[in-house]
Amino acid sequence: MGRAAEMLGVTPAFLRSLDNARLFVPQRSSGGHRRYSRYQLRLAQRARDLVDEGTALEAACRIIVLEDQLAEAQRINARLMRDRDSQNPPPPPG
Repeated sequence: MGRAAEMLGVTPAFLRSLDNARLFVPQRSSGGHRRYSRYQLRLAQRARDLVDEGTALEAACRIIVLEDQLAEAQRINARLMRDRDSQNPPPPPG
C-alpha cells in the first residue's frame, strides 16, 4: 500500500478510504498487505483528481462508478453495432 500511495501522491489512509467506500477491493498478499492492480490505481488516481477539485469522496466514488458503467455500455453498443453491420452489409451503389 505504501508504494501505491507514493506512486499516486496520496496517503495510505486515502487508499484505505477508497477501500472502505467500496470503490474497489484490493487483493491481499499472504501477509495481508493490500495489492492494487493497474486498473485500481487508475481509479484511485481519478478519485484523487476529483477530490482535489473539491468533490466529496463518496460523490467522487459514485462518479467513477458511473463513468465506468457508461464506458462499458459504450463498448457493448459499439460491438453490437459492428456485429449488426457485419450481418447486414450495405447494398451496392446503383
